[in-house]
Amino acid sequence: MDWIKNTLLLCLSAVCLLSFQSCSVQMGLAPISSIDYTKVKSISIADFQNRADYVYAPLATEFNQKLKDMFIQQTRLSLLNSGGDLELDGEITGYNQYNEAVDASGYASKVKVTLTVNVRYVNNTNHEEDFEQQFSAFQTYDSSQLLTEVQDQLIAVMVKDIAEQIFNATVANW
Repeated sequence: MDWIKNTLLLCLSAVCLLSFQSCSVQMGLAPISSIDYTKVKSISIADFQNRADYVYAPLATEFNQKLKDMFIQQTRLSLLNSGGDLELDGEITGYNQYNEAVDASGYASKVKVTLTVNVRYVNNTNHEEDFEQQFSAFQTYDSSQLLTEVQDQLIAVMVKDIAEQIFNATVANW
């Protein structure tokens, strides 16, 4: 009877040991981009002009800077004025606000601000990846506030969101 208990205990120990040995957790950062740096060494990002019906002067400057900063900070690509292995250009096509929610009195309680950017992407090392696409982001704010009070904060969030969408669509390949 003791030999059965010992055998059972030995088998149970072996199963536990194998279980712990086969289970492991690996942590690390996922690659930020999927760029083949042996082929792609540079990017040119043209200034995106603001062609929206409603023009807020600082918008184009903030967007252009954020987009360039993202590629500089998260890749090893050289930023060129033109003729890069990767090329980005486009325009801001929409900056609009709409009433989104109505309160009990029948007046708008929330306002939605939307930013839309048209992007043309050319990969001179692989033209199968070229595209033209619109990216957009939105934010809402309480209608008791004026747009001029919250505009800079809303734009900062939307610009960051769209820059990330463009980055992911072009070099992250998610």
